[in-house]
Amino acid sequence: MADLQPLLHDLAIALRAPTVVLSGRDGQIRGGTQGLLHGDLRLLSEAVVTVDGDEPEAIGGDEPAADRARFTGLLRRLGEPGPDPTVWLRRDRTVTAAGMTEELSLVSTAGASRRRVVEVVLAADFAPIDEIKSGRERSPVAPAGHRWAASSAVSEVTAEGAEVVVDGPRLRLRWTVDGAATLRWSLRVSDERALFVPGTTAVPRPRVHADDRRFTALLDRALDDLGGLLLAERDHPGDAFAGAGAPWFLTLFGRDSLWAARLALPLSVELAGGTLRTLARAQGTRHDPATGEAPGKILHEQRRDPIETHDASLPAEYYGTVDATALWVCLLHDAWRWGLPEDEVRDLLPTLRFALEWITGAADSDGDGFAEYRDESGRGLANQGWKDSGDAVRFFGGEQAKPPIALAEVQAYQHEAVVRAASLLTALGEPAPGLSEWAAALRTRFREKFWVSTPDGHHPALALDGDKRPVDALTSNIGHLLGTGLLSDGESTSIGALLLDPVLAPGFGLRTMSASAGGYSPLSYHCGSIWPHDTAIVVRGLQRSGQSARAASLGAQLLSAAPAFGYRLPELFAGYGLAETSTPLAYPASCRPQAWSAAAAVSLLIAFLGLDADVPAGTVTLSPPRPSPIGALRVAGLPLAGGTLDVAVDASGEVTELRLPPGFRRVP
Repeated sequence: MADLQPLLHDLAIALRAPTVVLSGRDGQIRGGTQGLLHGDLRLLSEAVVTVDGDEPEAIGGDEPAADRARFTGLLRRLGEPGPDPTVWLRRDRTVTAAGMTEELSLVSTAGASRRRVVEVVLAADFAPIDEIKSGRERSPVAPAGHRWAASSAVSEVTAEGAEVVVDGPRLRLRWTVDGAATLRWSLRVSDERALFVPGTTAVPRPRVHADDRRFTALLDRALDDLGGLLLAERDHPGDAFAGAGAPWFLTLFGRDSLWAARLALPLSVELAGGTLRTLARAQGTRHDPATGEAPGKILHEQRRDPIETHDASLPAEYYGTVDATALWVCLLHDAWRWGLPEDEVRDLLPTLRFALEWITGAADSDGDGFAEYRDESGRGLANQGWKDSGDAVRFFGGEQAKPPIALAEVQAYQHEAVVRAASLLTALGEPAPGLSEWAAALRTRFREKFWVSTPDGHHPALALDGDKRPVDALTSNIGHLLGTGLLSDGESTSIGALLLDPVLAPGFGLRTMSASAGGYSPLSYHCGSIWPHDTAIVVRGLQRSGQSARAASLGAQLLSAAPAFGYRLPELFAGYGLAETSTPLAYPASCRPQAWSAAAAVSLLIAFLGLDADVPAGTVTLSPPRPSPIGALRVAGLPLAGGTLDVAVDASGEVTELRLPPGFRRVP
């Protein structure tokens, strides 16, 4: 039987990048998927607590912050006779960028004090991330004293007042206590080969109050998680970016890191700047089929070691993405609009021009006028858009498309990138020859080749396949076209109506594929599940294309899903709708926290305010949906151009208060 990818949905997760700790809901760490991972390497694989040989029976736990988890378990054998428990254990875990600490509180309401032995059994296997994800097991490494070491990595234990016993490949920490006690143990980890250090950029936390308390709970959790995911290169600690997600993707991902920064942009131009500069340093300079590198191309992902999956073998530095280059250009423009200092923007113009060469040239590998992808190595990702699983691109009847594949949203990203680049370069007094004409020609080609009619309606195809046939399934991808300038107003309105149909938006957000399509499954990774970031991008596009009521409606659907996940929106969840279940169901292998899922909450805030800004022009636009989908909304301390913006919206959607930084004015 083939190894199965481990499930994650019922694990407790705490992190401070580049460290993440995964355990059972009882707090115990038992190997498998669980452990402390640091920089794609597991440096602790077991941490099991007992009291007089008994494991606590879990009665509850929570994750009050991104870097914390706490658990309570009963010890019924150890208490007084009777139905009510009198002895229990509290386990409080705090994760840092360099390890973890646990405080164990043994509590007793029993009348007589008794001597107890509290023990923590620890092991470390130094398994790499791809081995863990594959479901394979490996034996623990033997400790030397209080520490384990393997290759460039070290784990070292401290335990105040404990007897430390080496027991084969495990360490046993033992405390003998009388009655109630509070004990502490810590693990400090290091890896000389780890690529990244914690990002030092703070994610601002504006003061937000809404009648719908679910929204503030979602936003608070999201900003805390986003802060916990920040990383930076060792040599550039000031350039923070968001690691894509825990546990499998806690590293630099071009597309994911760019979208996270873009969705969170109204809160942090610093995060946008750090992301842009980090990826600019890795921009492709040569043609290499093995890595997918090409001159001007933006990186897909970067790891400490190559990654082996069941269907791909990826080098440590991999460029197999068709969309990150255009998204980099779009983020640079948007960051400039939101106030990235002009000198920082100008420093990135050489990267911009090099990216434009790839967008308007080599991205179209067969000369048909559209950007497409094909894995030239035979070992890379078969699909290289954001839906990158092997079966993600399907016709309405369910047939899988054959490469090279030209995705609809990639044409939109390319169009937007070229138009925005022309606007930026012109504003900075730089030449932008031919860009507007290139974009106009793409609009014409797209209108001629991509639009199809299916039982779901008249809409753009998901893609063109290798034979230039429209891949005609109705998918969420077409929502990414909104607000990019690729569509006419009428086309945008038509697409907006389709996106809100229950076959795509069944009550908890946007399905990746219409339920009427042949390839649909609510538990498919990319053909029917719901991804929060995907929904948020479409909410953003609806707002930008003047469809604020639809943006509010779709945003409210995503908000309704948040309580089911403790307000920590996962990477994705199952695509069942309100007609099938009263509460969203997990996609059980989903990662969390995920950077672009966390940043989705910021996108909802901006949509519910109807907010846009043009810092170079000194203008702010506010057009909240009417009525407000979350009731009255008040925001104070939203950062803008070195100052702050304060705004209040009543339940009807009327702006009742507005305070702008000096030099700004509101425009219609």
